[in-house]
Amino acid sequence: MSLKAKLLLLAILPLLLVSSLVTMVSLQQARSLSEQEIHIFEDNLLSSKKRELQHYVSLALTSIDHIVANSDVHDEAAKTEVKRILNDLTFGEDGYFFVYDQHGNVLVHPILTGLVGQDLYDMQDEQGDYVIRSLLQLAREGGGFHRYLWQKPSRGESEEKLSYVVSLAKWGWMLGTGLYIDDITQEVANIRSEVTRNIRNTFFTVLLILAAAVVVIVVIGIALNLHESRLADARLRSLAHKSIQLQVSQRRGFARELHDGINQLMVSVKFRIESALNKLAKGDQYASAEADLRHGMSVLNEAIQEVRRVSHDLRPSILDDLGLEPALRNLLDEFKLRTGILVDLRLTLPAARLTDDIEITLYRVVQEALTNIEKHADASRLLVRSWYGNKLLWLELKDNGCGFNPKDLSPLAGIGLRNIRDRLELLGGELELESAPGEGTRLCVGLPS
Repeated sequence: MSLKAKLLLLAILPLLLVSSLVTMVSLQQARSLSEQEIHIFEDNLLSSKKRELQHYVSLALTSIDHIVANSDVHDEAAKTEVKRILNDLTFGEDGYFFVYDQHGNVLVHPILTGLVGQDLYDMQDEQGDYVIRSLLQLAREGGGFHRYLWQKPSRGESEEKLSYVVSLAKWGWMLGTGLYIDDITQEVANIRSEVTRNIRNTFFTVLLILAAAVVVIVVIGIALNLHESRLADARLRSLAHKSIQLQVSQRRGFARELHDGINQLMVSVKFRIESALNKLAKGDQYASAEADLRHGMSVLNEAIQEVRRVSHDLRPSILDDLGLEPALRNLLDEFKLRTGILVDLRLTLPAARLTDDIEITLYRVVQEALTNIEKHADASRLLVRSWYGNKLLWLELKDNGCGFNPKDLSPLAGIGLRNIRDRLELLGGELELESAPGEGTRLCVGLPS
């Protein structure tokens, strides 16, 4: 996997992880909060139903209170009248009152009249609840509410019912009424379904946003990748062009050296030898021919020295024979003898030889820097040192000369620095240049080693 792909994954994976965790926590909290709100809503509805049932029972008691109060325990006429009144009291579509004696016998049931007179003490609903037993127990305890399954008259099916019962202690009766709460159950189910749908929609919305974010990151990454690739290609073409220009410039200089220097010297030697041969052929002027030969020998020595100089400029032999440190020391010794500038040399180089391209680049950088110092710096001291740092071999040259403003360099005046920069760029090196008028110049280069 490429580095760019790894960086892209490094940007996307944390986003996916954080988004997933935040979404999961948010959805869990939303579910928990919605369940709490649903329970509160259900409790409020049930509380409303309970208050309504208490109100109905209170009205029923009010309607029969005068009869019960004016009767005794064995007043059958009063009991019959109370049964008739309660049997006629209905409300809503499925609302009615029921009465049981203390043994579970049905005394009043206006809807299911067939149950009147039956003993339902041991009756159980579909969930196994002993309904009448529970209601009688609540009545004996002073009244209360109970939820159970009972047949709903309007539908003919068992539905959940909430009943409230009280005791007619004088006669040992249980009086009560109830409301079917299937509407509450349905309402709660609808709300829960709506909450679930909202949570699911939120989840899909987050997924869409996350997918869109990932797509945007990928598109931006691809765009940056293409942009960087174009810049890298352009930079590579520029470096290749500069490399060719550098080679052409070196070849042009080499050709000029051969033509203007060595070639002229060799022509001069040729003329001297021809002159001497002509004089010897005439049989006289031996002394003059000898002088021509001696002069030709002197010019030939100059040509040999010129060849050595050009060869040294192309590739110093001391660099090949002894290595970078002796070559730099020799270069700086010649610079010190030639200019009189004091040189403080502090080199820290590896024991093993560096690669040829790094050695020649460092040598040429120092050579170019010394030329600039000699021509422009007007310095009296020069510090040259090297060290390792950040996986690079650093070489610093710092003088106490007149300095300059790097921004004020003209293209022609900055050719030497441009050559240094081009050489370093070809090897992936770094260049630091610090200078100011009157404060000297610091040139620092770094190359991978």
